[in-house]
Amino acid sequence: MRFSLALFCASLLSGEELPLVTNVEFQPLAAQVTRVLQALELVGEPLPASSAAEIRKILDGGSGGAKEIARLQELLDAYCLVGVNINPESRVKVQQGPAQAALVEQGWRAFLVKVHNEAGVTAVLAADSPNLGQLANSSANVVGRKWMDLAMFNKQPMRVHLSGLELEYNILQVYSKDAGKREGKLTFDVGQGSQDLGFRNEVDILFTAAPAAKVTLRVKDSDGRPTTGSFQIRDAKRRVYPSQTKRLGGDFFFHPQVYRADGESVALPPGTYTIEYGRGPEYITKTRTLTIADNQPVTLDIQLERWIDPSKLGWFSGDHHIHAAGCAHYERPTEGVYPQDMMRHVMGEDLKVGSVLTWGPGWYFQKTFFEGKENKLSTPEHRIRYDVEVSGHPSSHTGHLMLLGLKQQDYPGTQRIEDWPSWGLPILQWGKSQGAVVGYTHSGWGLQLKEPKLPSYEIPPFDGIGANEYIVAVTHGAVDVLSTADTPYPWELNIWYHALNLGYRTRISGETDFPCIYGEKVGLGRSYVRQKALDYEDWVRGLRDGRNYASDGKSHLIDFRVNGIEMGTNADVKLAKPGTVKLNARIAARLDETPNEELRNKRADQKPYWDVERARIGKTRTVPVEVIVNGQAVLRKEIVADGQLRDESFDVQIDRSAWVAVRILPSSHTNPVWVTVGDQPIRSRKSAEWALKAVDQCWSQKVNRVRLSEQGEMKRAYDHARAEYRRLLAEGQDW
Repeated sequence: MRFSLALFCASLLSGEELPLVTNVEFQPLAAQVTRVLQALELVGEPLPASSAAEIRKILDGGSGGAKEIARLQELLDAYCLVGVNINPESRVKVQQGPAQAALVEQGWRAFLVKVHNEAGVTAVLAADSPNLGQLANSSANVVGRKWMDLAMFNKQPMRVHLSGLELEYNILQVYSKDAGKREGKLTFDVGQGSQDLGFRNEVDILFTAAPAAKVTLRVKDSDGRPTTGSFQIRDAKRRVYPSQTKRLGGDFFFHPQVYRADGESVALPPGTYTIEYGRGPEYITKTRTLTIADNQPVTLDIQLERWIDPSKLGWFSGDHHIHAAGCAHYERPTEGVYPQDMMRHVMGEDLKVGSVLTWGPGWYFQKTFFEGKENKLSTPEHRIRYDVEVSGHPSSHTGHLMLLGLKQQDYPGTQRIEDWPSWGLPILQWGKSQGAVVGYTHSGWGLQLKEPKLPSYEIPPFDGIGANEYIVAVTHGAVDVLSTADTPYPWELNIWYHALNLGYRTRISGETDFPCIYGEKVGLGRSYVRQKALDYEDWVRGLRDGRNYASDGKSHLIDFRVNGIEMGTNADVKLAKPGTVKLNARIAARLDETPNEELRNKRADQKPYWDVERARIGKTRTVPVEVIVNGQAVLRKEIVADGQLRDESFDVQIDRSAWVAVRILPSSHTNPVWVTVGDQPIRSRKSAEWALKAVDQCWSQKVNRVRLSEQGEMKRAYDHARAEYRRLLAEGQDW
């Protein structure tokens, strides 16, 4: 088990004070120190709050004078294990710094390294030790010497190479196999021949490694059954355990949390810890304190608490856009992680369904897990399946496509990604031909609006990888679903509202795009599908049929009906003439009593894009429920977001054929129920005019990136869309 790094208080000195560097410019030093602070946050080892606050005050408001540069070094040097000097001849010498040389058994700690770079070299600063090495098939004597491991943390936001600045700080991670006192020899160089004479590039340090205790977690669900939970463990200095940067398997380095099933364990050295635990947005996040006095085994009972369980009401959650490779996934994104790793996260966030989509960066390795059915690791309560996102393919510029429920994952006649079509419509049609449910992912990209309003008649740039070519594909009946919840809500919903206003019946779903748009956890965007019992194939069909609502999991719109007609039944409410219809739904939301001002004041184009906190009314614990008719909010009711499920009803006047939905914006949104008045279609002249302009804009942005051999077919498809919108414009009404 890996452990967190340690940046100790200045009062705990074990080495020497490091020389002050005076000939350094403030601005580049401040930029480099800012990256160091960011990196320490990333690895879960922020500086103590008082030190970090004083450093940031100097960085943000300082004049850059000599006293401030000296004080900055004084603050950072306290956490340095070593100081490295590179003289004008590029020779390296090392001395021990002030930080206490304290490690932890079977865990990683990290320290700052102060680099005085008189030569201005931009090589890699390398650390080594004779105490490193593999232990397999080694003698007892060798095992005793080979007790440590080292790593320079040089991933983003840090840099692999030195900057060449006279002064900078790096991060060194140290691992201990054993407990107790161990001497380690550390050596540093910046390339062959850079070692100083007389072994001055070496330093011998006596480390003390605290023994770790095995903490077994007994994790019980709200009904008392064993389950899997999410755990974020921090010590008194807010350092994360296990160490984020040295995690293996299902523990991802870009997460502060780990997932543990009942009976699994973590290892913690002596200390006091705050443990935050839960299991996705349907659970109440709780906190407890644990004190480890020694290295004796500990058993910790964890009782999870739900505030809602939609599955008990026949609504099953899922995230159809998660990845096992690419983006934040490990050092080899072309390989990624394995099904058992993704399954751990699906269970740890209580997603009933997880669609693991293979895409460009990990295509050739991850596609080996495709089975054309549920993965064998699926359980009766949690299902995963491998399918495809068409991303990193030649058609990506027209919009990334999701293909769910494929029987064959390779486009006909292709052997490589580069062989696939260079625009999207043929791929959507191929997917539908084999019974797959198809649509667009992260729909809002490329459809940005200057003003966050719905509906908007502004023409977006159509220059991104969202549902750009949807404006054409929908006229060919080639799109089942538009994904929402992982891009700004006005951008993703606006094009959908316009299509609905022209009579098209594409549905929406919720997704996360883990770990690309959101790396925090799977299931930040969800689809809740109505089912009699959990079944993956039926769940995907539920997306196509629209018997689902999209949500962040923090608000719920259950059993939405209009005049008794359930959402997603493909049955319309029929009125002979304009009149009133009755809407019913069971609605719940949950907010903390104290507002999160930072989150709720963010712009619509800042993450998180969907979160119930954004819907909070003032400083109250209420949120607005809106009834939407043909894209316009016609009724509004405020409900208390206390987690209670309430039966709500609305009487709505319908003057013309309409689609009707309910939303808590931006947190949840139902799919529509259609109301037909006098057998007339839904036709908005304003939406038809918008769509015609949108087709032209999309064409202008996409055609030059499509192969010449495919442009004729593409032009015919776009001309078909224009003809359809002209017909709808002629049939349209003035709204």
